[in-house]
Order: sequence, then structure tokens, then C-alpha cells
Amino acid sequence: MATSTTTQEVPQALQPSSSSSGYSDNTEVDHKITTLRQTFQSGRTKDIRFRKWQLKQLYWLVAENKEQICKAAFADTGRQEFEAYLSDINPILDEVLYHIEHVEEWAKDTVPDSGVLFKRIGKSYIRHEPLGTVLIIGPWNYPLSLTLHPLASAIAAGCTALLKPSELTPACAQLLYDLLPKYLDPAAYAVVTGGIKETQYTLSHKFDHIFFTGSTPVARHIAAAAAKHLTPTTLELGGQGPAIVAKSANINLAAKRIASTKWLNSGQICLNVNHVFVDPSVRGEFVNRLQYWLRSFDSTGATAQQATIINERNYDRLMGMLDKTNGKIIQGGSGQRDQLKLALTVVDGVSMDDSLLTEELFGPILPLVEADVPKAVGIISSLQHPLAIYIFTNDRSEVKYVLDHTQSGGVTVNDTLLHAAVPEAPFGGVGESGSGAYHGRHGFDAFTHRRVVVQMPDWLDRFMGFRYPPYDLVKNKWFVDRKPPPFKRGETLEHQKVHGSAWSVYGASGAVLLAGLMAVASQQAYLRADHIRKFLKI
Repeated sequence: MATSTTTQEVPQALQPSSSSSGYSDNTEVDHKITTLRQTFQSGRTKDIRFRKWQLKQLYWLVAENKEQICKAAFADTGRQEFEAYLSDINPILDEVLYHIEHVEEWAKDTVPDSGVLFKRIGKSYIRHEPLGTVLIIGPWNYPLSLTLHPLASAIAAGCTALLKPSELTPACAQLLYDLLPKYLDPAAYAVVTGGIKETQYTLSHKFDHIFFTGSTPVARHIAAAAAKHLTPTTLELGGQGPAIVAKSANINLAAKRIASTKWLNSGQICLNVNHVFVDPSVRGEFVNRLQYWLRSFDSTGATAQQATIINERNYDRLMGMLDKTNGKIIQGGSGQRDQLKLALTVVDGVSMDDSLLTEELFGPILPLVEADVPKAVGIISSLQHPLAIYIFTNDRSEVKYVLDHTQSGGVTVNDTLLHAAVPEAPFGGVGESGSGAYHGRHGFDAFTHRRVVVQMPDWLDRFMGFRYPPYDLVKNKWFVDRKPPPFKRGETLEHQKVHGSAWSVYGASGAVLLAGLMAVASQQAYLRADHIRKFLKI
């Protein structure tokens, strides 16, 4: 429970809806959005002290309700307590603490490297301003952490936020609905619940940013709804993220780490290994070690700890793909529909046109495709860009080859998932695996507008007659007579220097000054030093 000094009484209008469906009705949605907008307009959430306070309240929301979070996660996903701490609790606590530590630094005005005109004579700076009232739509695989994580960034940025958790995880959605107004200011941060109908109604409202985590097909609907209001979006999606096991890899370690990753949440992770490209020369060894580790993980009855498939529709989808595969099931393949349990399954000899590779698996099935590194890279680059690529090799040239010839949200070498754990690194996709990024400062930036402010002294106007009509190029020949560029006509590729001094920087104060003056009439201008001195009479 929140302490009495921080718990806030929830206004009657914000109490759970009396809708017969148990979801938020239109009146509740309308009222909450209106309240959030009014709160933002009041400026309350822009105060750094308020942001810090609310971030600390978010910390206590998680820290003081660990048992309830574990129970809700188990009720919705079958996720055991260890996985709940690993995925639902500790990451949020760490992220909130990181935001509290850095929010002042992130929110400070910054001064661009703008030269004498805009830094000495005048003044220019960049304000980091909250976008406004934002909508955060959470997923079902990690319904609390992947909803509260972007909320921490929105709070740090100074926004007000409406949260819409997944209807497929009702226990977590209800817990969030109940706890949020007890800890956070209910006039600044609110939760609505609902299915497709309620989500569509919520999306019909104008927001200043929409943050969505989920599947690519649903993201298309989110993006279309946002486009009606020209609302910017952050879309955290997924894709068919492959692992590549090269012949130079530590085969045992590759098998161990891929198997353990597939175990987490029964493979229902956007970053999970969708399939493995394994070099033909080490395929047999890799299969043996993969089977060994899967048996080892289950040697003490760990299957009971395995998370459930989210619902019958997804269970049937996965089993249907298994039924149609032309590959050979060499491990697992069985399931219990009434318990939504599907054994970790390895399928060997899979081709790229197999039923298992028609879409993102998002489940505990691991197809194996024979391919060396060049062939694997060719296949990957011909498909939609995944959220992650995992490379298992001890050959640096192979790592470089994969990086140079593919695109993905991120890459981890000789392990899995870890690129998403770097505190100050951006996490996000590219192409159909998502747009935008968050985590740390990048989350703050996702909900922030960088507003440029320039202030110039009145006395400078006597030097700026050229900008006013009538224009006279005869009197202002220097305006056209540019300094020659720092490179020669006719250069070829061989002339270019990557780390050389082919490009010079105009650092003379006079040049920068008049360059800035010319920018009023022309985006960029570099003037001869003698013209500058003559013009400014110095």
C-alpha cells in the first residue's frame, strides 16, 4: 500500500466504470482525457520536482506490490515468480531509478554549437519540452513492465499520460487500474480498460504522442488512427528475429543460450530467437547440444514452471503451424490445450517457405535452417528487418559481414537479448519491426519536443540592411561571391578521406558571424574574411 502521505483520494468521476462489459465506457474515456489535458495545460507536470515525486511514486507502486504483481502475472500468463522478478519487477525499478537520477540533466536547456552570432552576440538554446498528453498502449506478453516502462519516460518528460493495458491480461490490467490512482496523481496519469471497440474509441481522440508495443498488424491500425490527427508515434514491434550459428562459434554455449532464451515466457518475447541458421558443418553438434540443454532444463520438472500460451487462439495457431511443417520434429511437439501448455519444440530441416516461417512464431518452437553465414545473410536481407539478430561466431570478419549486409533493431553477438539491457542505448526496431526508440534518455526524448529559441539584440539591425527590400546584389556582391569550397572539382572516390582533413571548419569569428547573418536570407553562407571586416567596419 502507498503511505498515507502520498496516497491520493480518487475523484468519483475517475472510479471504475459501471459498464456492463467491465471495460471503461465512453464517458470515462472522455472525462479522463479531458482531465489529463487540463492538468497539462496547468503546467503542473512540467515542474521537475513534480516529475521526480511522481517517478518515486511509480517506484513505490512496484516495490510495495511485488506479491500482487507476481500473482497477476501468473494468473494471466502462467509466469512463475522468478520470471516475474526478472521481467516484470526488477527492470521497472531499475529504469525508474535511472530516470530519477538523470531527469534534471535531461530536462536542462542545451546550447547548440552555433558560433559567435548565436552564442556571443545573440543567444540560442534548445528547450526540452513535454509533448503534452500521450497515450500508452501496452502488450499482453509483459503487460506491466512494457506499460510502466514508457510511463516512466513520459513522467520524466513532463507529459500527462493515459494508459491502455491489454485486454488479454485482465488481472494485470485490473491491478494497474486499481493501483495507479493510489500512487500517482490521478489528474495527470490514468488508466482505461477495454478491447478492440474501446481502443478504437480511445484512438479517435487526439493525443500528442502514441506509444504502442505489440504486433505489426495491430500497429498498422494504430498508425492509421494516429495519422488522422498527425499524431507522432513510437511503435515497438517484433519480427522474425534470427540467430546465426557459424562454424567458428562456441557451439555448446550457442545452444545453451538459445535454448534458455526460448524458454523465457514460452518464447512469447518480441526479442526472442524466431529461428536458427546453423552452418551445415556444425549442425549435428548444435542439434545434440540443443537437445542436451533442453533436457537439462527440464530434468527437475521445470516444465511446470513454463509460462502458458496466452490464449487458445494462439495455442491453436502454433499447433496448426506445427501440423503443417515439412521439417522434422526432433524435440517436443506435444501440448495440453486445456492448460495452454506447449512443450519446447525443435524442428530440424526447415526451409524458408515452411509453415513455421510464414510469420513471427512468438512461441516455444525453434525451427533450424541449414545455412552458412553468407547464405543466412542473403536470406535475412531479403526479408523484413527484424527487431534483433543474434550472431554466434568467434570470427570478427563474420560479425562485420553480418552487420554490413543486414538491418535490424539491434544485434547481440555470442548471446541473446543483451543489447536491450544497455541502460543508455536506444531500444527499438527499423522498418516493420518498429519506429522510434526508448530506454533511458531515448525514452525521455520520445516524449519530448526540442524547441529552439533565438534571442538577438536590437543594435544588430544596423548591420542587417541587406535583408530588407529593395534587394540590391550590386551593393551586396559579397552575398553571391562565396568562398571556394574546401575540395576540388573533379574529385573521385579515391580522393576522399574518412579521417583526414579534406573538410575544414570555418572557425574565424567574423566568418561565423556573417554566416549567421546570411542564414536569415539563405540557409547557409560562408563569406570572405575581408568582406566581413569591411561590412562590419572592423
